[in-house]
Amino acid sequence: MKNMLNWFEIAASDFDRAQKFYETIFGFTMQTMNMEVKMAFFPYDEGKVSGAICAGPDYKPSADGSLIYLNANPDLNEVLSKMEAAGGKVLLAKRQISPDYGYMALFLDSEGNRMALHSNK
Repeated sequence: MKNMLNWFEIAASDFDRAQKFYETIFGFTMQTMNMEVKMAFFPYDEGKVSGAICAGPDYKPSADGSLIYLNANPDLNEVLSKMEAAGGKVLLAKRQISPDYGYMALFLDSEGNRMALHSNK
């Protein structure tokens, strides 16, 4: 087994607001699809882990569930600097995990999901 994480889904109660939030803080455009639920996909390289924002009757945002670390390389301060204006809230400012593992921060997204960022610098 090469990697335990295969796919993630972030719950949204207001799909458009959530999509705008993530597009704003990361500076990319998400592709959307309506299947049984609405989905907006994070960018990915073929064969690499990725995920989507999802909205539907079974998706409930939560600050108490699993914690997903999103890649904010090269420096997560660039993402944190856009957080409040985009409708999020920084819960834990950038701090070093260790010299070998880089840095992390915690935030609440526009939907109330507790999320994390990771970067090498």
